[in-house]
Amino acid sequence: MTRDLQRRIAGMLDGVPVAMLAVDASARTIAANAAAEALFGRDLLNRPFVTILRHPAVVEAVDWVLDADKHSAPLPDPAMRTPPEGIATMRAQIGADGREVVAEITVAPLPVAIGKGATIAVLDLSIAEEAEQMRRDFVANVSHELKTPLTAMIGFIETLRGPARHDEKARDRFLDIMEREAARMNRLVSELLSLTRVQSEERRRPTTEVDLPKLLRGVVATMAPTAEAAQVVIEVEGISDSQRLLGDPDQLVQVFQNLIENALKYGSSGGYLGVRMRRIDYEPLLRGPAWAVDILDRGDGIDGMHLPRLTERFYRVDTHRARAQGGTGLGLAIVKHIINRHRGRLRIDSAKGKGSTFTVILPESVASQV
Repeated sequence: MTRDLQRRIAGMLDGVPVAMLAVDASARTIAANAAAEALFGRDLLNRPFVTILRHPAVVEAVDWVLDADKHSAPLPDPAMRTPPEGIATMRAQIGADGREVVAEITVAPLPVAIGKGATIAVLDLSIAEEAEQMRRDFVANVSHELKTPLTAMIGFIETLRGPARHDEKARDRFLDIMEREAARMNRLVSELLSLTRVQSEERRRPTTEVDLPKLLRGVVATMAPTAEAAQVVIEVEGISDSQRLLGDPDQLVQVFQNLIENALKYGSSGGYLGVRMRRIDYEPLLRGPAWAVDILDRGDGIDGMHLPRLTERFYRVDTHRARAQGGTGLGLAIVKHIINRHRGRLRIDSAKGKGSTFTVILPESVASQV
């Protein structure tokens, strides 16, 4: 095959949005687009196709397409199917980009005018698969979170209508439990709606300004009675001045109230809660100056194995304790999405027995400074 033909084939593949390679009659790669290089690495040309995609069924499909005499015979793998004559399509799990990828692979002959060979298109379905799995997990989690209190409430109602009909003490106790469970379901629904709203706005960066220290002073004042009831002393640092940033004030209040509330729930054993604001001259991930707000406690801390999953929806370190304290497992997921909307970062540092520090980092983006 001439260099001119190879250039024409390469130009054709570059216009395709999915990973695509072309091989000649001997199954050596003659062209690959940028998406294929991203999936399989660079230096793909002039290599046997089998060294690029080591999946037996895919290799057999390429051989089948290249050998027209085999088209009258059945496909070598029952998982393959042939839409038009001479084309093989399959769904397979392949190794690519250092991971296992679920892909739909289509092998088709090159146009006769170009010459003998084949194209291999690889449609990565992993993102769609992961999204579908997340949807199934989400539905299962919501169903479980609602079904548990509903089952308990139905049981109490049946008991109140039957054996405890005239038992005033039992009635009062059951009604108290039912009220708590109903309140928990109400919080769950409210946080689900909040999460949905935050996710829908995540791509729209805030355009309003917020005085971050003033906002933090307001949140600390609001949470002071709760801290006092938990016998926790709140110490603040760096929030006495004024610093304006781009931000949604309501959402940022939600972030810091949630983090302080969590620190009071799970870190109150240390009797201390710190709220500290500080400037970062250069934050590598944000590629510029930023402001960090640390929420610190001296409580029991969190085992390191849990830290990567803390912001997942419904993930709890201690399920029983979280439910007993009214947690829904959605608070940190909401925090993460709000911070993402502000183009910021959330860092969590903790160790068992050494307390926790939750750090919100927001880009400076100062519109005006007072």
